[in-house]
Amino acid sequence: MSILSPTLIIYVLVFCAGFLALQVMIGAGRQAAVRVKLANDRMQRMKSESSQAIVLSKMKRARGLDGDDQIQVMVEWLGRLVLQSGLPIGQYGIFIILGGTGALGLLVLGVLKASLIWAMAGLVIGLVAPIFGLKTLVNRRRNKAVEQLPEALDVIIRSLRAGHPVPVAMALVAREMPDPIGSEFGMASDEVAFGSTVSSAIERLSDRVGHEDFELFSAMIRLQERAGGNLAELLGSNANTIRDRQRMRLKIKAASAEGRMSALILNAAPILMFLGVNKLSPSFYGDVSDNPLLTYIFWGVGIWMLIGNLVMRKMINFKI
Repeated sequence: MSILSPTLIIYVLVFCAGFLALQVMIGAGRQAAVRVKLANDRMQRMKSESSQAIVLSKMKRARGLDGDDQIQVMVEWLGRLVLQSGLPIGQYGIFIILGGTGALGLLVLGVLKASLIWAMAGLVIGLVAPIFGLKTLVNRRRNKAVEQLPEALDVIIRSLRAGHPVPVAMALVAREMPDPIGSEFGMASDEVAFGSTVSSAIERLSDRVGHEDFELFSAMIRLQERAGGNLAELLGSNANTIRDRQRMRLKIKAASAEGRMSALILNAAPILMFLGVNKLSPSFYGDVSDNPLLTYIFWGVGIWMLIGNLVMRKMINFKI
């Protein structure tokens, strides 16, 4: 029997194929690790741009800020929502979105219902829905930034205790941490590099996030800049305070879970009951389905449910 039998050759080829596949998987893992290190938007932009100043300017314009960090839209509160959401839609992007969704709602309900009232209702829905979506994005991004803040402060504390200056510690957070806090600290670090004070840069960071924990961090930096002291110890106490506040929020969320679930059930039960009865017995409401009074009854029920929701929200919405 020959040493180079077909069976042996097949085994060798299968082994080589498996070995190459393993190498490809290891290489892909290494590339993924590199991508994790560049996980925030600012670091990705730094790869393709030659100037740090250009990156900072583009990021500010994309968030709707001018050269003096002023919001560039006519309605300031709407511009602040865009800024805190992190969406790179520029100065007038939100108005384009509102105009498009408003026109879409106007046309859809106007054509389907052939009524001016429904067309106006579609316009209102089209204008309000993006704002609610924007607020949802703001809250999600803000909560994630607050969760990342204690870890970012720990990175700064370790860097300060190693002898690094504050701008270097901020730049370390910008390199190592993902969005949203990575890009926010990166913008603050760039501002310090171009001549801004640390307290001013952190204050603008706090404005871009819009949360009281970041305002506490900004106040701590201003206090240390004016009165002096050990910044690492101050930031350590700040990080502990923020963690305590986060634990308190989780306890409140757990304590209010029963009220939130009750609100969900009370809202869903009548709607599901109506749909179920209408599906199982379509003639159940047959005698009154064409009665004009039924429209007013539905409006009354909707308004009453809205009032109930507002009352329950007031009861379970605790502020720290």
